[in-house]
Amino acid sequence: MANRIVGWVILVPLSLGLILFALANRHEVAVYFNPFIRVDGAVAPGYGVPLFVVLYAVLLIGVLLGGAATWLAQGPHRRRERHWRREAGMLNGELEKLRRQQGQAAPGSLAETDDLLELR
Repeated sequence: MANRIVGWVILVPLSLGLILFALANRHEVAVYFNPFIRVDGAVAPGYGVPLFVVLYAVLLIGVLLGGAATWLAQGPHRRRERHWRREAGMLNGELEKLRRQQGQAAPGSLAETDDLLELR
């Protein structure tokens, strides 16, 4: 319930602000892709794009680059997590095998302890 409230309180005004920003900045700006050319309206032809499109594109590129950098930085943590999950699975299998050999039922009091420790 709190997530829905936060969504309505934060995301709706933010969305409205972005829409109002786009409506207020509809005039076209010249976008140049060659940084070495002399910027003159008559000499260097550019591409006329609305200002809000340029700003939204830069924002999107920044979010994507930040997400990629975070994902790459978390690679070692994910690798260790996979390793420990595999090891916990192997140990859990060994534990179940030993329980069966000793004649204990699997869903006993030890199973509750395993659930509390999130071994399954």
